[in-house]
Amino acid sequence: MNFAPHPIPSRTQYVLEAVKHRILTGQLAPGQPLVETELAAQFAVSKTPVREALKTLAGTGLVVMSQYKGATVRTVDAAMAQEVYDVRLLLEPEALRRTVRSGALLEEARDALERADTAADAAERSLANREFHRALYVPCGNPLLSRMLDDVRDQAALVSAVAWATLPSWEREAAEHREILRLALAGEADAAASGLHDHIASFVRRAFPEGELS
Repeated sequence: MNFAPHPIPSRTQYVLEAVKHRILTGQLAPGQPLVETELAAQFAVSKTPVREALKTLAGTGLVVMSQYKGATVRTVDAAMAQEVYDVRLLLEPEALRRTVRSGALLEEARDALERADTAADAAERSLANREFHRALYVPCGNPLLSRMLDDVRDQAALVSAVAWATLPSWEREAAEHREILRLALAGEADAAASGLHDHIASFVRRAFPEGELS
């Protein structure tokens, strides 16, 4: 017998997306406590959807649950960045290589670049950056590969948010994005993949120089 997954209740989903947005845009800082009663009051819901939302966010790596301290925003350090970016380096360039070879038009990637260029603030720019990278790997033709990258997407965005707060380097990254997209649109699959690998590795090296990525 097959069992369909239960959909997340709308109130839980609302709280989940709101808390996630605050984390990824820096409104909730790494290490900050997430108190159920306070969040329930802010969102005008009971503690139940807040508790379920925090459990889900813990599963994605954005929140840490402790029996004694409760829930807190995950702290970002070199070890965490190394772990997340190792996965990206292993998977994301190959996904882009397959996307380019599939002949995908990459219109969503172009749109994301435009949104990043015209972003009103760092939060909007960060969200556009996430969409750009996702638009490069989703058309790769392997849904499992896309889901694996989705699984680390939020954690990678958290690393970026923390890094940009101390080292605002998005102009350099925007130029690298444009070059990666140019190569992809030109059908240069290997060059685009190599450019993406260098882009990912150089970012985390600048942000966390004590880490070592290859």
